Amino acid sequence: MRTARAIRPTRRGLLAMGGAVGLGAVLAACGDSDGKDAGSGGSKSADAGPWSFKDDRGKTAEAKSVPKNIVAFTGVAAALHDYGIEVKAVFGPTKTKDGKADVQAGDLDVSKVEILGNVWGEFNVEKYAALGPELLVTAMWEKDALWYVPDQSKDKILKPAPSVALWAARTTIPKAIQRHEDLAESLGADVRAKAVTDAKARFEKAAARLRAAAKSKPDLKVLIGSASQDLFYVTLAKTAADTLYFQELGVKFVEPKVNSAGFFEELSWENVDKYQADIIMMDNRSSALQPEALTSRPTWTRLPAVKAGQVIPRTTEPIFSYDKCAPILEDLAKAIEDAKKAA
Repeated sequence: MRTARAIRPTRRGLLAMGGAVGLGAVLAACGDSDGKDAGSGGSKSADAGPWSFKDDRGKTAEAKSVPKNIVAFTGVAAALHDYGIEVKAVFGPTKTKDGKADVQAGDLDVSKVEILGNVWGEFNVEKYAALGPELLVTAMWEKDALWYVPDQSKDKILKPAPSVALWAARTTIPKAIQRHEDLAESLGADVRAKAVTDAKARFEKAAARLRAAAKSKPDLKVLIGSASQDLFYVTLAKTAADTLYFQELGVKFVEPKVNSAGFFEELSWENVDKYQADIIMMDNRSSALQPEALTSRPTWTRLPAVKAGQVIPRTTEPIFSYDKCAPILEDLAKAIEDAKKAA
């Protein structure tokens, strides 16, 4: 197996590695979903008959019975887990170098799932086939591109089982949650279980709080950042499910002069002060440099938000369940409530 370093980075690869994913720089239009009441937290007996699910590519996955032997991208697996649907194996960031669960693993017990690949470009095709998979599920950041499914082995990976891809970009958190819930329900989840309806109520309360916070401080500007050793990435809010939704709730974002791909602007560390902001949201993924690793960079420490202590983590790839997204809204609401004008 080859790691991301051994593969010539594609546009998707840049998104996955460190900064460029910084704000979900992505390429595709999102698929809408049918509105249903959310709720889950447990699974129920699924019908034994034929199963089908139309994904966000517009493709319909079909099986003779409801798939049980499921393999999924780590973040999607974590969302399904919150609805009571367990997967057999995962691919994508699952464990950190010290063996702990990656932030994208959510509440998954990473010791109990088979890990087919832990970094970009890594996917053990032989081990996957040996599992006898009944369904492959992943995210989609670009039209028809399966997140963390390597292009060079995609054809082999897609042979053993049907696949489902769900938008993670150019959509909003509520729409993305709904689509993950739709899939979970089709797989047997009880989407009206109290755990999920309670989580949805918390999410809606958090959304109202964030809207009120943004309205109370209309002059505050938020910058969406992601750091690598050589570059600092500033992402355009409308390209990611989380920040597009925050924008809809009234949060004001710095608007970078994006590159030709249209999603983020790459700044050298000498020019990191190009944009002044009152709050900086920093990519929390293990592939990106964290704020504590930037304290030796003078241009970073001179930024108004940094001097004011108004740098907060950003969950760049949210786990799309109400349970995991409610705290994201709450944390941003509190940050805005507590923030002062710094820039």
